[in-house]
Amino acid sequence: MAAIEDFEKLDIRVGKVIEVDDFPEARKPAYKLTIDLGNEIGLKRSSAQLVENYTINDLRGKQVLCVVNFPPRNIGPFVSEVLTIGVPDENGDCILVQPDQSVPVGGRLY
Repeated sequence: MAAIEDFEKLDIRVGKVIEVDDFPEARKPAYKLTIDLGNEIGLKRSSAQLVENYTINDLRGKQVLCVVNFPPRNIGPFVSEVLTIGVPDENGDCILVQPDQSVPVGGRLY
């Protein structure tokens, strides 16, 4: 069982997707996201398997939640710096966990 101290180790922040690119080199269909996580964290990149539920235009400007203190991970030729958080829909495809649009970019989940 996890303890509250385990949860407190995670740094989950509100980010705003500012750039989205196709990621044809990925094994599973995915996008490359550039996410603004506020002044403290800055711009970070993330690979996310969202193509079943979102178009590039759907994602631009969308607020998302990201784990910002995991180590970077190589996804093929791309370095994913943060984990963008989602939950599965009825088909197992990712639906983003989104804060209310009034939440400031960079805000930390607690």
